[in-house]
Amino acid sequence: MTLVDAESGPRGPFLRLADALVDPARRDRVVAVGLIAYVAVWTLYGALAKGSQDIHFDMGEVIAWSREPAWGTPKHPPLSAWLATAWFAVFPLADWAYYLFAIVVATVGLWVAWVLSGRYLDDERRPFGLALLTLVPFYNFHALKFNANSVLIPVWALTTLFFLRSFESRRPGEAALAGFFAAAAMYGKYWSIVLIAGLGIAALTDRRRGAYFGSAAPWVTAAVGAVTLAPHIAWLVANDFSPFGYALASHAAADTWTVAAAAFGFLGGAVGYMAVPAGLVLIMARPSLSAIADTVWPRSVERRLVAVAFWAPLLIATLAAIAARALIVSLWAMPALTLLPVVLLSAPAIVVPRIALARLLAIAIALPIVATLAAPGIAYVIHRNGVPNYATHYRLLAEATDRAWREATTQPLRLVGSYTNIVNGVVFYLVDRPSTYDVVGPSETPWADEARIARDGIALVCPVKEATCLRAVETLSAGHPVARRLEVEISRSYFGAADAPERYLIVIIRPRGSLTPPGATAK
Repeated sequence: MTLVDAESGPRGPFLRLADALVDPARRDRVVAVGLIAYVAVWTLYGALAKGSQDIHFDMGEVIAWSREPAWGTPKHPPLSAWLATAWFAVFPLADWAYYLFAIVVATVGLWVAWVLSGRYLDDERRPFGLALLTLVPFYNFHALKFNANSVLIPVWALTTLFFLRSFESRRPGEAALAGFFAAAAMYGKYWSIVLIAGLGIAALTDRRRGAYFGSAAPWVTAAVGAVTLAPHIAWLVANDFSPFGYALASHAAADTWTVAAAAFGFLGGAVGYMAVPAGLVLIMARPSLSAIADTVWPRSVERRLVAVAFWAPLLIATLAAIAARALIVSLWAMPALTLLPVVLLSAPAIVVPRIALARLLAIAIALPIVATLAAPGIAYVIHRNGVPNYATHYRLLAEATDRAWREATTQPLRLVGSYTNIVNGVVFYLVDRPSTYDVVGPSETPWADEARIARDGIALVCPVKEATCLRAVETLSAGHPVARRLEVEISRSYFGAADAPERYLIVIIRPRGSLTPPGATAK
């Protein structure tokens, strides 16, 4: 059956769905059910498409941070770790549960975009705009890798929603929520300063700014944001602003041309992610030149505020990166597209026919279904081509490490050590839920030191071909009694095909005063 066939007849399924989405009595319920289905299908896609590999080490690092509760982490603010703590207090530590969590986070952003667009889009254009967002990879393919970028999707959306509401209404409650979620965005990643600056510029350039800044609203927003963020500021001071050092070291560039290329690449990439939604609007709504001009620079002050709030963070990020000589990438625009439906569709002259809405819904529904059907093949191709950073072996290496530890001591495993990619990949799969120690960059795991290693013991793991890791392990183990030392060869099979085997060194340092299990011998 083609999409046209599905729409033929008195009322095809996609036209009936379109009818439900424009019905004020049913639309919120239909959107909620649709987003639940969206979560389910994209989670299934993630579990299948990534079935030949283990979770990304960035996701494992979030788990490592969650096991050392604090108001900050060595690399980023702690929001991602806090959310992971809450999620895995309910769900098991399993790949599918992590992909479910990642898609839920992105889908909350879609719901907020739906709520926000109700102020600016009519009955036909509002579901059309939501369907457009579901075609942006930030909300599905990229969202499956949960990290400090994807966690910003819902909090940037909520900050934007309550800022726009408080600017229009100047009600203290909405102003307070704007401040709270702005602080929550900063708890996600310091990059959120570009959102706050962009919203500030939107307010300052609006001709209603006198009424807004003359009210209590902006001051309530600022006060609530400051109070909410205060514990993290105190943590930063107490820890010598360590995440800033990481940011400067990992994103610095040597020359102006490299910085400029990265900055404009970020902006161009962000626009590229908007290309499919924008193209579909042009094809399906067929706006006039006047409507396009009104989209680029809206005539009404309300819509112009939205346009500035949308574009200002992206432009500020581009210019600030050049000024700071920092390298940025287009994936950092993940949380910045909440207002895209309003920007593309709110011009009064843009009309979305019901049949166009039905056809877009068909495309939006088909995408995750087709992707999920293709997912096992995708996983197989990935498996045959190989995955960097030993990402097919984290689970198997964790199992080997657990066995070696159990053979060396009766105590639970509380610390695991390696260099950053391996240690953060393996830690998710270890049974005792240990903390991590980075043997190459110990400043990234400040919760583990020599005293803790001596007290709790540690399992050290390294690929034998990673010389830097091996040297660090040898140096560390030289200062402690080694209970067990072995090499293991690991290869992962997927649909009968084995990947390239790798050898790993495992060194077990027992906790102080621990007992050797009965019948075990040191090796």
